[in-house]
Amino acid sequence: MPRSPLVLLPGLLNTRRVYEHQVETLQDIADITIPELWHHDTIGAMAETVLAAAPPKFALGGFSMGGYVAFEVFRQAPQRIERIALIDTQASPDSPEIRTRRQAFIEQTRLGRFHGVHPTLLPQIVHHSRLKDTAVTQPILDMALEIGADGFVREQQAILGRPDSRPLLVEIEVPAVVIVGRQDMATPLPRSQEMATDIANAQLVILEECGHVSPLERPAEVSAALRRWLTQ
Repeated sequence: MPRSPLVLLPGLLNTRRVYEHQVETLQDIADITIPELWHHDTIGAMAETVLAAAPPKFALGGFSMGGYVAFEVFRQAPQRIERIALIDTQASPDSPEIRTRRQAFIEQTRLGRFHGVHPTLLPQIVHHSRLKDTAVTQPILDMALEIGADGFVREQQAILGRPDSRPLLVEIEVPAVVIVGRQDMATPLPRSQEMATDIANAQLVILEECGHVSPLERPAEVSAALRRWLTQ
């Protein structure tokens, strides 16, 4: 059986390591590539880079910020996307409060105050039951340091400048899966329910006792959901 080309897009301060389990367990059915997004400061440029390196047709998955990029990839080249997976992400823009917080992060980073993901921030993104699980937390801390201050600023600028993707949802007719942790505080469950409702051919997968970083918190369940989506 030929393997499906699958492009997986990482989130803010994530490298390919966020998808380690998926790469390992889906390689029998998928030929997976994971682009580096942190070199660009607009969602449009990130999407152009993805499309330039991708095969003519491919399955597309995006986690968190990667979901914002996935929408832009679809906007630029819908005919090339065979199916789409949206993981702990949202189509809606940021609230004014979150925009202000992002701008403050950028300003602090430019003042030399970037130290990666501080452990005190982990309860906002990881379910409390996994906070002492270094298999979940250590990759988050390591990836942030690998991307560094400049990459963080570029990614935050890209996120701030992203368009509202809610009008795009009704145009997505390829097989879709929307995966979300029930306790995701960064992109809460109602945002995923909205996407799954508005996309014609979407399945909603809710992961119990899971925060925002589901590919690391619930790796086997995310991989299983992606396997069903790729083979349906």
